[in-house]
Amino acid sequence: MRDRGILMLLHDTALVYGRYLRQSLRSRFALLFGVLMPLLYLLFFGPLLTDLPLGGGGSSWQVLVPGLLLQLGLFGASFAGFSIIIEKGHGVVERMRVTPVSRLALLLGRVLRDATVFVFQAVLLVLAAVVMGLRAPLAGVLIGFAFVALLTVSLAALSYALAMRMDTPQSFGPAVNALTMPSMLLSGLMLPMTLGPAWLNALSHLMPFRYLVDAVRDAYVGRYTTPHMLYGVLVAAGLTALSVTVGTRVFRTA
Repeated sequence: MRDRGILMLLHDTALVYGRYLRQSLRSRFALLFGVLMPLLYLLFFGPLLTDLPLGGGGSSWQVLVPGLLLQLGLFGASFAGFSIIIEKGHGVVERMRVTPVSRLALLLGRVLRDATVFVFQAVLLVLAAVVMGLRAPLAGVLIGFAFVALLTVSLAALSYALAMRMDTPQSFGPAVNALTMPSMLLSGLMLPMTLGPAWLNALSHLMPFRYLVDAVRDAYVGRYTTPHMLYGVLVAAGLTALSVTVGTRVFRTA
C-alpha cells in the first residue's frame, strides 16, 4: 500500500510538472528575460572587480558568479507565487484541488518546474561568465547548480504558501520585496561579507543564504571539504525540507 502511494505521488507530480513546464516552454521570452538582471551585473559590475583583493583564494569571477547564481534563485523563486494568485482568480487552483491529485504533488510539480527553469538560466549565466573570463572546476560548477536547485525549491514553496494566503498581487509584491532585499544585502551575494565591518559580518550569519553562497564560492575554487561546504549543505537541505513541509500544509488547509 505504501509503495502504491509513493507511485501515485510520483505520477501526480509528473503530471503537474509536465503541465507547468509546457507553459514555461511556450514563453521562451520569459525564460531568457529571467536571467537578464544577473547577466547585467555580470557584464557591467564584474569588470569593476577585476584584480581587486576580494579574498577567498580565487579570481573576482569566482567570487561574483556564485553570488549571481544564488541571486537568480533568490529573486526568481521568491516571486513564483504570482502565478498562484492569477490562477486563484481564474478558479484554476480550486478545480485542481477537487481532483484526486495529492496536495504534495500540486506543490512539488510547481517547484520542480521552477527548479528546472532556474537551473537552465543558471547554465546560461555560467556560459556567459566563462566567455568573460570565469575559470572554475566542473565539479564546483555542478555543485553550484545543485545549490540553485535547492534554493529554488525552498523559496518557491514558501512563495506559493504565502500567495495562497493573499488575494492580490498588490499585497504579495511588497511582502516579498521586504524579505528579499535584506536577504540579498546581508548574504554577501555581490561581495563577501568579510570585506565589511565586523558588526555587519556578524549580522550576516543570521541569514541562511550566507552559508549557501560561501559554500558555492568554495566549490568554485575547488574546495569541497571545508566547514563552509558542510554548513551550506545542511542549511540548504534543512531549508528545503522545512519549506516543502510548510507549503504542503498550506495547500491542504488554505
